[in-house]
Amino acid sequence: MRPSEANEMILSYHDVVLRRSDLDILSGPCFLNDRIIEFYFSYLSSCYCSDDLLLVPPSIAFWVGSCPGKESLKDFVEPLNLGAKKVVIFPINDNEDVTQAEGGSHWSLLAFERDTNLFIHHDSYGGTNSRHARRLYASVVEFMGSSESNRRYMEYSQTPQQVNGYDCGLYVIAIARAICNWYGSGGSKHHKEDGLWFSVVKEQVTPSAVSSMRPEVLGLIRSLMAR
Repeated sequence: MRPSEANEMILSYHDVVLRRSDLDILSGPCFLNDRIIEFYFSYLSSCYCSDDLLLVPPSIAFWVGSCPGKESLKDFVEPLNLGAKKVVIFPINDNEDVTQAEGGSHWSLLAFERDTNLFIHHDSYGGTNSRHARRLYASVVEFMGSSESNRRYMEYSQTPQQVNGYDCGLYVIAIARAICNWYGSGGSKHHKEDGLWFSVVKEQVTPSAVSSMRPEVLGLIRSLMAR
């Protein structure tokens, strides 16, 4: 495919623009890029339309975790209104170079749940992104509202694990969808066994479910293109 063809815009969905090259990523065993994850987060946001739920785009999550100055961080984070959200989902990327767009080689997910006042890191590759998740946690914790002193961070050791080196992004969107399903079904009110989404993630984020997400997301994009 020529560069001009690869860069051809195929879909504008809310604030996300997808290119033809994104279809190739979904068609083969490839590492998901920022655009695909942002697209699916935007899709989940439209499915679970609530002021209490926030799925943060990858570019914003990366900037918040990498921002060097406290004042510029404040200007960037405050419009997100994190203190008013009950559930916040951040994608985590291991890119260390703020000048490199769509860098890094691994995705994971950090989620905040207000009732438990807990940040939970889900990493499908044995905690590889722990340092990056903790860095983002340190950046946003003071912006999450009251009860900062009782706020906790945990690495969830039973996060489903990927079986190859490229499906981490699929696990991120699959876990994000499971958390949204948990939230949409009543959240902690209807899941008393652990008070959180852990059982839902275990049930819904299986190897077969994750592998089916490539054609599922590809089909979703094609259906939106046809409208």
